[in-house]
Amino acid sequence: MKNLPISDKFSELDIAIEAATRAGDAILEIYKEEFDSKIKSDNSPITKADIKSNEIIKKILSQTQYEILSEEDDDNQSRLGKEMIWIVDPLDGTSDFIDRTGEFTVMIALVKNKKPILGVINWPTEKTLFIAQKGKGAFRYSNREWQKIQVSKVADLTKCKAVGSRHHLSDKEKLFIKELGINYFTSVGSSLKVGKISSGEADVYITTTDKMKEWDSAASYCIINEAGGKMTDILGNDLTYNNKEVHHLNGIIVTNGLLHNKIIEEFKKL
Repeated sequence: MKNLPISDKFSELDIAIEAATRAGDAILEIYKEEFDSKIKSDNSPITKADIKSNEIIKKILSQTQYEILSEEDDDNQSRLGKEMIWIVDPLDGTSDFIDRTGEFTVMIALVKNKKPILGVINWPTEKTLFIAQKGKGAFRYSNREWQKIQVSKVADLTKCKAVGSRHHLSDKEKLFIKELGINYFTSVGSSLKVGKISSGEADVYITTTDKMKEWDSAASYCIINEAGGKMTDILGNDLTYNNKEVHHLNGIIVTNGLLHNKIIEEFKKL
């Protein structure tokens, strides 16, 4: 991999990239095999790929001494009050992994004072990385090249491209998207929805669910902001991290920034 074009790079960024890359390689090995899945207590699926990825990531990140909040570990909340923590989703899009759509990712974020200061998303099947460091921009690594990425300039809702979940899109969300006058919608797995918006390939992602948790968005938050876009809850409130309550209780909206307030105003009318 060529050197990332960021000056004054945090040393933790290299560590996060190594962890996400090695975890992704292990996930791909399991993806090629037959594997079973189980249902966790929160009704979400888990496979041995989730567990293996988590083990690899924790081992690599542990050299930094920061606490780790991971989807696949019990949260003993010893992280609370710490200035810096890692937030990890070892396999985002487990349902897509099981369905073999190829649209699953590894997500790692470093949070300082409740805000993500770096984010790494690895898309293993496409050998693609999305990364960002606060104040340094967002980048995508694909076809063995790093490219700086930025959001689109679309400001008209009728001309924007919306992306949403393949497995969790509600009828209420479908109706709202239609009422906004958005004509183009496509289903995309995992954090790749935010990857597409950050790269200017889509413009809007809306979810009203209260089931998303901090590890589902922390890496994406840094990447979308550094690409010039915006992520808040559905009421327009900024998101914070390393909270006692890890759920995003008011859903999430991700846009190129230009469409953000229009959508929130329409939602509030409901």
